[in-house]
Amino acid sequence: MTQDVEMKEQPAPSNSLSSFSPSTLHHLKEIASLIETGAYAREVRRIVRAVRLTMAIRRKLKAPVLSAFLNFALPPGSEAHSRLSSYLPKEDEHDMEVDTATSSLQASAKHPLPELEIYCYLLVLIFLIDQKKYNEAKACSSASIARLKNVNRRTVDVLAARLYFYYSLSYELTGDLAEIRGNLLALHRIATLRHDELGQETLLNLLLRNYLHYNLYDQAEKLRSKAPRFEAHSNHQFCRYLFYLGKIRTIQLEYTDAKEALLQAARKAPVAALGFRVQCNKWAIIVRLLLGEIPERTIFMQKGMEKALRPYFELTNAVRIGDLELFRSVAEKFSGTFSSDQTHNLIVRLRHNVIRTGLRNISISYSRISLADVAKKLRLDSANPVADAESIVAKAIRDGAIDAILDHANGWMLSKETGDIYSTNEPQIAFNSRIAFCLNMHNEAVRALRFPPNSHKEKESAEKRRERQQQEQELAKHIAEEDDDEF
Repeated sequence: MTQDVEMKEQPAPSNSLSSFSPSTLHHLKEIASLIETGAYAREVRRIVRAVRLTMAIRRKLKAPVLSAFLNFALPPGSEAHSRLSSYLPKEDEHDMEVDTATSSLQASAKHPLPELEIYCYLLVLIFLIDQKKYNEAKACSSASIARLKNVNRRTVDVLAARLYFYYSLSYELTGDLAEIRGNLLALHRIATLRHDELGQETLLNLLLRNYLHYNLYDQAEKLRSKAPRFEAHSNHQFCRYLFYLGKIRTIQLEYTDAKEALLQAARKAPVAALGFRVQCNKWAIIVRLLLGEIPERTIFMQKGMEKALRPYFELTNAVRIGDLELFRSVAEKFSGTFSSDQTHNLIVRLRHNVIRTGLRNISISYSRISLADVAKKLRLDSANPVADAESIVAKAIRDGAIDAILDHANGWMLSKETGDIYSTNEPQIAFNSRIAFCLNMHNEAVRALRFPPNSHKEKESAEKRRERQQQEQELAKHIAEEDDDEF
């Protein structure tokens, strides 16, 4: 006991924060100077780089570090400083003196830029969400949005887009997402009037997520169809938009468009966004099954997705075999997973595809088979299985799923001989779809190219070239290490 008491009474070292604070605080000050440079030069790319650098050190943010940075970036006693400081937990006074001693003199008479003030709101909001203080995060996000409405600068747009995202996230984490729907619509209108294109895309995705969270698919489609055309200024926002579009198209039975949107979202998503890519693949697998296609086994064996896609692999196997009993058992076994993924209603639609696949296998295997045997092989559990089998066979023949003749008098299904598929137009249609896919991907890659402004007019000096190469190397490093938590 005496040893424990001695350890408690032992005074803290004067540089108790030196193990992590100086480096983190130094990085934050560098980011602040980068934001100032971008604001004065009106270069949005510097603000984008500042946000990426912030995401790289977000896990290192602590309350003393944030308090010291607020003292550095904002005038002490200002409204923004007082409000943001109130959200941070109170630390030991000695630690606070260590932090403020190095920075209070630098911010004594400085008037803060709007960009720097908004950045401080963003930092505190990220910290509160990471600390799971969701009620404080709601209050902080609401205050930041109120401040944003009075700022109309293009250099703030990148920071504002992040604030919109965390504003919606804080309300979603507390289950109050419906409360901010009207505010999001008002913000989208303001962003449109101010020609804030990145803000429009971010808010449109947040509104679509808001509607889809409460299964309001019709309202989501009305908003999407009337909103300004999506120009894809951010790859992250474009991936989200494609995912929401794929979900809407799936519910509306437009499976071909849904498949294209979902597969494109999965391809364009960053490698680090594993959860987002898993969700895209889940919905894409269901859509392909509804289209009558069987996904390749490699889709289920992607790195990090084997466990999450296991229920859908077993479901795909049941559909491929055409075994209705196996399909029922898989649906019951993983009903909780399908409900949490919001795909349970789509799996109910798959029952007809399972029956049709089983019927196609029967027509290939037998040149003539009685309807009673068809009902037994399909495992129909209705009151009159023979009559149900007759109607199912008749509908499949009418839709062109099988090439057969129905003999009502004798109760038989007579399958026709399978011809040469290369004598039909199916190979031509398949090649045409593949060529169209490749051309579309090429056109998107060309549109995604970015060139520095006036590169054909001004020659780059050696110093500027070195600075640009250094920035590109740092950017590539931070993109590789970036924690894409927003997915």
